[in-house]
Amino acid sequence: MKALTIGDLKARIPIIQGGMGVGISLSGLASAVANEGGIGVISAAGLGLLYKKLSPNYTEAGNLGLAEEIRKARERAKGIIGVNVMVALSDFAELVKTSIAEKVDIIFSGAGLPLDLPSFLKKDSVTKLVPIVSSARAVRIICEKWKNNYDYLPDAVVLEGPKAGGHLGYKENQLEDEHFSLEELLPQVVAEVSHFEQKYDKKIPVIAAGGIYTGEDIKRMIDLGASGVQLGTRFVTTKECDASEAFKESYIHAEEKDIEIIKSPVGMPGRAIHCNFLEKVKQGIKQPKVCPFNCIKTCDISRSPYCIVTALYNAFKGNFENGYAFAGSNAWRARRIMSVRETISELIDEWKSKM
Repeated sequence: MKALTIGDLKARIPIIQGGMGVGISLSGLASAVANEGGIGVISAAGLGLLYKKLSPNYTEAGNLGLAEEIRKARERAKGIIGVNVMVALSDFAELVKTSIAEKVDIIFSGAGLPLDLPSFLKKDSVTKLVPIVSSARAVRIICEKWKNNYDYLPDAVVLEGPKAGGHLGYKENQLEDEHFSLEELLPQVVAEVSHFEQKYDKKIPVIAAGGIYTGEDIKRMIDLGASGVQLGTRFVTTKECDASEAFKESYIHAEEKDIEIIKSPVGMPGRAIHCNFLEKVKQGIKQPKVCPFNCIKTCDISRSPYCIVTALYNAFKGNFENGYAFAGSNAWRARRIMSVRETISELIDEWKSKM
């Protein structure tokens, strides 16, 4: 596998571990992936719940928690550490500022278009900015806005296809439409990006994400023009993943029929593993009366059947009566829990076997 170069950063292997909240990818998983030569990513979502002891204020606790996770990852890892900050988060700006102040290597940002992301950089900032998109059009809009407003272009771009876990940047009727498959979209995004690369003489690697599970998948994406890949689901069933054992076991025990598309309170479709909680939601369990966190801009408490950050936090702890696990389309393929080192070694072997 060729190294993945993003600006002056060089990952020995072209594998990025996707950011997974709430609490699924923290410093434990991110540092383990970084130490193996990939790019480890901490999810900034919901840290206000995990670090509530640090402050009674959800936003402040989240920021303090994020700084703590970045420092922990730095202590444990020699490699590249990123943070995933969703545009949809109410405390998006604060989390971005914290990431840059802590000199994290890369900010990955999706769940909306991060049109003002470069505005947070200072003259001495070292953090690279990588938007997560679902179309060539989104790439064009971001590149034009960033260039016109901030004289900045993305340091790389992640194209996340419709087979990803968690919130999806597609309409429900597009999820099975082959015109929106990663294989169809990737060459379009690579072509769009190359236009900006040539015009401004800057290398912008395209990273493929969503439903990539094997070394064979990685090779297919590289052959289609990707410079690297992002995997989330495959890293959940690792010893170093920060989730509870019960969360990991939900992947191990899942069958293909258990992976379902849900309507999230944030107004996007999501992919998750079926459980008792989701069954109760379908039957119309009581909605929350108040919103304790105001964590997501698009969440309307008057229409929400449940609080999403609480549900995901409960799942992170292994409580599936009051929460559920987000997962990619291939989560059912997980058979055992192994180390990050074994996982990456397996991916490389699978990739080699297709050469």
